[in-house]
Amino acid sequence: MAASTIRPAPSAASDSLAEPPLPGDDPTLFELDLRGLRDRWAPTAARPPMTAEAMVGADRRAQALGIPGIKLMEQAGIATAAAARALAIDTERWGRGPVVVLAGPGNNGGDGFVAARHLARAGADVIVAFVAGESRPRGADAARNWDRLQREPRVQLIHAPVARDVAILGQGIDKAAIVIDALLGTGVRGALREPVRSAVEVVNRARAAMVPVLAVDTPTAVDLTSGDPSDPVVRADLTVTFHRPKLGLRTKMGRALAGRVLVAPIGIPQEVDRA
Repeated sequence: MAASTIRPAPSAASDSLAEPPLPGDDPTLFELDLRGLRDRWAPTAARPPMTAEAMVGADRRAQALGIPGIKLMEQAGIATAAAARALAIDTERWGRGPVVVLAGPGNNGGDGFVAARHLARAGADVIVAFVAGESRPRGADAARNWDRLQREPRVQLIHAPVARDVAILGQGIDKAAIVIDALLGTGVRGALREPVRSAVEVVNRARAAMVPVLAVDTPTAVDLTSGDPSDPVVRADLTVTFHRPKLGLRTKMGRALAGRVLVAPIGIPQEVDRA
């Protein structure tokens, strides 16, 4: 799948200042293909790009204003699920195998847990691999969404604390409908450590086998500010990032690794942004 950025096409939506509905408030979101999602979220994609640090600050200020992190995570996960379904349908892979979510221990993994729940409720069989030495996600919001998956009959949960467990998962990765990379978001520095390193290699093996890859917020190990990769790095077919475009995904290297890019609203007020 060729790498390109999904940019707002000229339309009534992008020409107006009207904000799109939040993913969780959008009753037709799961009926849209990738073009439809691009058009729905065109006003969000038209916002000025921001750095990783600015995004962290905006998230914190939104929570300080009384918007719970769990609600922001829910919106991000719903957006990811809708994009994953659209990607699978557009590539004629929906229902041809399980959706495999590789999730790390932080909030990026939490977004993946939410996406898994909504994909399962949309009719997909989902395998969620929690790739971390810890037995539970680090943050309270991610842990809560991990616990919610225990009650989803179409979701199979796997804990992969070491590279060997990841390697076992990778043996059947070519049978996946799509793979969702929810391993690491912002803050990656230097070479990746196990078991995330092995998980990135599994993601790239899937893509080499023609399994579409969707990255949550950024492909794992791509810096959202500079676009520079760590080693190894995920190469995605589609990246769903949130609130505003990211500078790192607009660099030459970032664009090549992110594939097409959608920018979904998640409920962070624009007034919390700082130049």
